[in-house]
Amino acid sequence: MNKTSADRTRTICAHVALVLLSVVFVMPLLWMLTTSLKPTPETMTSPPRWIPSHLLWSNYRDAVAYGSKELGYVPFLVYARNTIIITILAVGGSVLSNAIVAYSFARIKWPGRDLFFGVTLATMMVPFPVTMVPTFALFKWLGWVGTFKPLWVPAFFASAFSIFLLRQFYRTIPMELSEAAKIDGCSEFRIFTDIVAPLSRPALMVVALFTFMGSWNDFLGPLIYLVDQQTFTLSLGLQAYQSQHGGTAWNLLMAASCLVIAPVIVVFFLAQKVFIQGIATSGLK
Repeated sequence: MNKTSADRTRTICAHVALVLLSVVFVMPLLWMLTTSLKPTPETMTSPPRWIPSHLLWSNYRDAVAYGSKELGYVPFLVYARNTIIITILAVGGSVLSNAIVAYSFARIKWPGRDLFFGVTLATMMVPFPVTMVPTFALFKWLGWVGTFKPLWVPAFFASAFSIFLLRQFYRTIPMELSEAAKIDGCSEFRIFTDIVAPLSRPALMVVALFTFMGSWNDFLGPLIYLVDQQTFTLSLGLQAYQSQHGGTAWNLLMAASCLVIAPVIVVFFLAQKVFIQGIATSGLK
């Protein structure tokens, strides 16, 4: 077998392996989708039935309804509104704060800059359970428990990973651009807003996408800080579909789950090109 044939064989084997792995990862999503369209008796049949006898699109209507016989009171639209509000505030705060902090670490020389950057990166090694109790005590002292503030205010104080990603991207922008702008009389803030930020759109989109996915799918944060059902988010509200009146309507739960993950999938595919560009040009591997 010559070298060309060997390379072709390896390529085919690699693609076959990737296809098989993708099937493994996609199967739970397919099961969720098919279950969301099943009548209630077919959701728990043994052996499992992949294809429903008939597609029940009304499951989606019932899932978003404010009340039904099976579920009682499940304000899905209220959960969606709360999640959208928190996510928008978190994304805006994350992009703004991380962009400014990363700019100071990458483009401005000040005493102790590298030391503080190292300390910032070191915070990535601290697991969330270590800071969970003191953070909760702080928010309780501020009177924020039971409100949305603990879920979006921390986004305005930046995060180590996003700072690192944006700093690496900023360092790829030639300093000559900033120096030329200073000669023309631009302030540091004007250089950031008119030169660096527009050129950093792919990296900023990556930060926005990561924050969106994290905030939209966050379960632990709402579980800790939210106490009233009218303030629940979608990820926390999904538990209301379980154990109501002695059982779980799995078809409605799966329909609600499909609606919850749909925005994440849509946003990712719409921003996929910019996302890959931002990761590639930031120097991260």
